Amino acid sequence: MKVNKQEKRLRRHARVRSKISGTQALPRLSVFRSNKNMTVQVIDDTTPNGTKTIFGMSDIKMTGTKTETAKALGMEVAKKLLGMNIKKALFDRGGFKYHGRVEAVAAGAREAGLTI
Repeated sequence: MKVNKQEKRLRRHARVRSKISGTQALPRLSVFRSNKNMTVQVIDDTTPNGTKTIFGMSDIKMTGTKTETAKALGMEVAKKLLGMNIKKALFDRGGFKYHGRVEAVAAGAREAGLTI
């Protein structure tokens, strides 16, 4: 049985998610990368009814190269979290390799003052 790229990514993501759980004080910063866009969600996993997305952002309205927009997205997410008095977050790369645009999101968040 041949396993395609998406199934491999989902297996990696499940393995990572078994070890990472966000809280209200230390939320999970979840990244999704498609061919065109990036989406970041800030998630609290400890609510009684399951997970709760605190907020989400996408790079759809941003201009520049894909990597530049990913870094700008990370900076915007960090500014919003810092405005909510959250200084630390757990980085969930979503099963993607930590390089390129995924790494740029983390770098942008760190540059804006968020501890990952």
